[in-house]
Amino acid sequence: MPTPMLTIGDFARATRLSAKALRRYDELGLLPPARVDPFTGYRYYAEEQVERARLIAWLRRIDMPLAEVGRVCALHGKDPAGAARAIRGHWARIEAETAARRGLAASLVERLKGTTEMTSVPAAATNPEKNPDVPRASPASPPWTLRTAVRLDPGLVRPSQQDAAHAGPHLLAVADGYGPEGERAARAAVGALASVPAPEPTARTGDVLNALEDAVRGADGAVTGLADSGTTLTAALWTGSRLVLAHLGDSRAYLLRDGVLVRLSRDHTVVQALVDAGELDPAEAADRPDRALLLKALDGGDVPPEPELGVHEARPGDRYLLCTDGLSAVAPAEEIRRALARGSAPDDAAGALVALARDLGGPDNVACVVADVVPAAG
Repeated sequence: MPTPMLTIGDFARATRLSAKALRRYDELGLLPPARVDPFTGYRYYAEEQVERARLIAWLRRIDMPLAEVGRVCALHGKDPAGAARAIRGHWARIEAETAARRGLAASLVERLKGTTEMTSVPAAATNPEKNPDVPRASPASPPWTLRTAVRLDPGLVRPSQQDAAHAGPHLLAVADGYGPEGERAARAAVGALASVPAPEPTARTGDVLNALEDAVRGADGAVTGLADSGTTLTAALWTGSRLVLAHLGDSRAYLLRDGVLVRLSRDHTVVQALVDAGELDPAEAADRPDRALLLKALDGGDVPPEPELGVHEARPGDRYLLCTDGLSAVAPAEEIRRALARGSAPDDAAGALVALARDLGGPDNVACVVADVVPAAG
């Protein structure tokens, strides 16, 4: 007895997919009809195709790209656990991108409110209304400047140096290359950023954010054509009173203020996304073999990744650190804090951080930039 067939209208009602969507999925090979009438062109679907169609509809509701939908559907029939992992990985990326936008939204809200509160630091530490000892930055305030140092170290295991760094009067950057052309990728990304002009002291924060985001897109273009290679990038523009940050990957940015170390960036890794989603205990993250699996990086692909952006108010005495995971992946936060606080000059602190990574085995390349906020001369 022949299997009952559903017309495209009946199938659309059963799966809650429009006829237009069904034709599109047919063209892409995701859901071809079981039979097409050779004379009328009418499409007919088998009842057993309903489950696949509903799966496609659900995956599209969580904003999964069609290419990934196809892979999940292929896995569903032969490896359900693999399909589940693929869905978890996709949702982890969605959570990571949402968290990055949430951080930017919070910093913009504070900017529009006209406060100097930094979203990463307790309000009482930075809000002049709650702490009268904290100076409020304003156009009339004397400008501050950065005193910087940069250190690169290959470590004790890797045969080559694939990290790159830059420390100038207005631009700080570190990059950690990966793949066979990782060194070229990191150098190209940092080199592309070096052409960003210094922001004017009166520049609007939004304009500085846009300039930095455009520069990151240019850096992504600079690594195009490097087969199976790419780089992380953590970069900051100095405006004279605040640091504007752009971040992709698992390199990091920190602030040392009044002896307290605050992490300003968030790792764009699968493991961090699982931690954020509550599916992994933070204490277990460091021991995961896939802890370095990146969700975002510069790889010269067709669609440039969106960097995590942030704006951080500065105070004289602040010390900033940008570093690659050759340091942050091996050194506990407290040891980084102690090493960063060592020495009155940025170069002393940078040397102490490299020594710390080496003392812990030096398994990877290290790049670190240390920048102190100091009153401008004259």
